[in-house]
Amino acid sequence: MLAAGALDQDITYLKGIGPTKAQLLKDNLGISTYGDFLFFFPSKYLDRSRFWTIAEVEEGMPFVQLKGKIHQPEIIGDGKKRRLRVAFSDGTGTIELVWFQYINSILKNLKPGEQYVVFGRPAFYRFSFNIAHPEIELLSLAKPEKVEGFIQPVYAIPEKLKSRGIDNQVLIRALEQVLPLAAKSLSETLPDSVVQAWKFPPRYEALRSMHRPASFKDAEIAKRRFKFEELFFFQYNLVRQNKLAKKIDNGVMFANIGEHFNHFYHNLLPFELTNAQKRVLKEIRSDVRQGKQMNRLVQGDVGSGKTVVALLTMLMAIDNGYQACLMAPTEILARQHFLGISELLKDSPINIAFLSGSTKQRERKQLLADLESGQLNILIGTHALIEPQVKFKALGLAVIDEQHRFGVEQRAKLWEKSTPPPHILVMTATPIPRTLALSLYGHLDQSLIDELPPGRKPIKTIMMSQDEQARLFYFIRQQIKEGRQIYMVYPLIEESEKSDMKDLYAGFEAVAAAFPVPEFHVSIVHGKLKADEKEQEMKRFVDGHTQIMVSTTVIEVGVNVPNASVMVIENAERFGLSQLHQLRGRVGRGADQSYCILVHGEKLGNDARRRLRTMVETQDGFKIAEVDFELRGPGDLDGTAQSGFAQLSVANLMTDQDLLIKARNLVLEWMDNEDRFQQEIQFVDRIIAKHGSAKNSFRNIS
Repeated sequence: MLAAGALDQDITYLKGIGPTKAQLLKDNLGISTYGDFLFFFPSKYLDRSRFWTIAEVEEGMPFVQLKGKIHQPEIIGDGKKRRLRVAFSDGTGTIELVWFQYINSILKNLKPGEQYVVFGRPAFYRFSFNIAHPEIELLSLAKPEKVEGFIQPVYAIPEKLKSRGIDNQVLIRALEQVLPLAAKSLSETLPDSVVQAWKFPPRYEALRSMHRPASFKDAEIAKRRFKFEELFFFQYNLVRQNKLAKKIDNGVMFANIGEHFNHFYHNLLPFELTNAQKRVLKEIRSDVRQGKQMNRLVQGDVGSGKTVVALLTMLMAIDNGYQACLMAPTEILARQHFLGISELLKDSPINIAFLSGSTKQRERKQLLADLESGQLNILIGTHALIEPQVKFKALGLAVIDEQHRFGVEQRAKLWEKSTPPPHILVMTATPIPRTLALSLYGHLDQSLIDELPPGRKPIKTIMMSQDEQARLFYFIRQQIKEGRQIYMVYPLIEESEKSDMKDLYAGFEAVAAAFPVPEFHVSIVHGKLKADEKEQEMKRFVDGHTQIMVSTTVIEVGVNVPNASVMVIENAERFGLSQLHQLRGRVGRGADQSYCILVHGEKLGNDARRRLRTMVETQDGFKIAEVDFELRGPGDLDGTAQSGFAQLSVANLMTDQDLLIKARNLVLEWMDNEDRFQQEIQFVDRIIAKHGSAKNSFRNIS
């Protein structure tokens, strides 16, 4: 926290910056004030505490720091091959310094025969060592720490900025001007009890150690403090939000388990619930009878039975005189929910309807009238549910499937459909590592369906190269002879000049040629088809009229064909792990042995090979998610950018999991013992009230 205006000045006025560089820094790094500079932390540190001699330089060294004299500067070549070459010696040997840019300005400032400090990466070329574009400074003008040795911060600067003259030294010189201003202006943002218990340095001391560490240990201690601070404020907001919501006594109460629930559970449910499903239902039941709004996330792997849990919760709402709705991100998924739930309720008097952007006007008019009058019990659909004209008589439960695919404002509009607000049940079949779940859904109570229905056979997953097509087609033919159906998924719809991936239509032609009518029938589905065409093709496959469905990833979720036993994924190396896992989940839904065949190109990178090997080795969605998280990081996992997920500035959810858990546990302890920690809570609330929520920007609490 800074004194008003102390570090709010525009960076244009810093020595060495000016208007042009200021605009570049703002556009590319988000640095526009002195304070922004303070919290733009180094990405790493270099040990410049030692000076090497030229005789000690060896091939493969990451960098060296030398003291010596320069001799014989000369410009070699012309045009694009023009370069500045300088001989540099220290009495033990000579090394060549080379510059390819800014040659005239560098040459103008060089003083042959003078002592210099040189720092850079040595390269061995034509039987001698050279250093390209080294840092170079007159020994007589260098600061004492540069002569004696120091730890140098290195800032992540895009090449675009470096080419415009903004390098590491520019940022270091700017921070030398800014840091002293924070000495008296920067105050604490963590309560004293936390600073003392965790043995954190004071905030300014930590800030200085981030930019000017006396040792690597000091830098690490400072970084840990700021990581904790960022994760703490992030979790504080999420947990506080959940806690405050539970204090509001204006939620819908489902006091009774009544006729609809009991009739369905005892007479219509076609299978026994798993213990995991029963456990989650008990957690939901405990929530909805409190008279406070439920906000619960149900995670479950593909095929674990989340939809049945959602349906039983809907029946709780109906038994208590309320309506329920289910919103899914795509029409295919929404319609699949509608068809599945309609089938389960076919012998029930409950009225259920489907709404999407393609619903005909006459049908829509009647549907909306029935919804507003209360005759309609359950409405299932896409984001069409949040349109202003969609009005419920008494919405008691809103189920959101694959929430991360909706924007924050879209979700909010749904639960604004009723007063008091409806209970919220969020479902996801996209397994989420625990630390990411605590960050994406830290404001929700969380349930896990970690058990698959009995009798499911594990899906056999096989890697196969593209030159084994004959073997693949033979296997497919055998499966079809046994009465099975096949998915074949391609990553593109049309051929791309920039890609060697098989496109959908080329794949369709190859498959149709290998499996000709009338013995075989092949359908094709992709996102560019009109809704009725897509539905017709899907229906042909579902009804068994076609044996092979050639498709893009539109069948990733929402298609349930128990007779489909083979999933072939072409160019599987081009898909993310989460998507591969979702696609595999389209098979293995019947009693027969199912297969997932990952067809890959000749060249596999290390990450691609690891993704495919992970798919072969495990079917545990959470183990797969952990590998995906490790390979791609949180910002790239499906849909997180749309979820309002905070982009962390210094902490890393993959490497700092222990710190996240500790920060969250501390917040939970405070919230569970508010009287005991009243002073700490009030302190943090004042910080947030003055500087805004810290969860979306680390600099907000600077």
